[in-house]
Amino acid sequence: MTAIAGPRPAHPGPLRSALVLLAFLAISFAVAALGGTATAGNVEGWYADADKAFWTPPNAVFGPVWTVLYTVMSVSAWLVWRERSREPRLVRRALAAYVAQLVLNAIWTPVFFGLYPLLGSAALWAALGIILLLDAAILVTMLRFWEVRRVSAVILIPYWAWALYATTLTWALAAMN
Repeated sequence: MTAIAGPRPAHPGPLRSALVLLAFLAISFAVAALGGTATAGNVEGWYADADKAFWTPPNAVFGPVWTVLYTVMSVSAWLVWRERSREPRLVRRALAAYVAQLVLNAIWTPVFFGLYPLLGSAALWAALGIILLLDAAILVTMLRFWEVRRVSAVILIPYWAWALYATTLTWALAAMN
């Protein structure tokens, strides 16, 4: 007896889908952990004594905001991933853009916090260059996500807004220190 090949299902099974979502979350929180390692000791060290912009929020704000943003980023990427059988080429491009911005996100914190004790303000200017690239990469990711699943692009808006805000903070620290 020969099996009849039918159309490929639009969405994976619930277990596989849940595992992929967990993988996206794990990757995002690995990036967060890397950032946490770079900030440990530096937030209460050089950063505490640095001249900051008047619009800098209290340190306690950053952790909760990033937790929400990393979660939203993961869900957004997962929603795009779920469309891979319908739009495989667009999904690959969109997820490649997502990975690129995530790499830039992962690099910024160690450069900003970790290299300052070694390089001084040069580290802050390098971090500014990285975050400007990150801003552009997030926008590209949003545009690529828009082509696949519009809600995925829309839910990245707070992340992009926060990154743009962080860009102003980075610029101010580089200029003032």
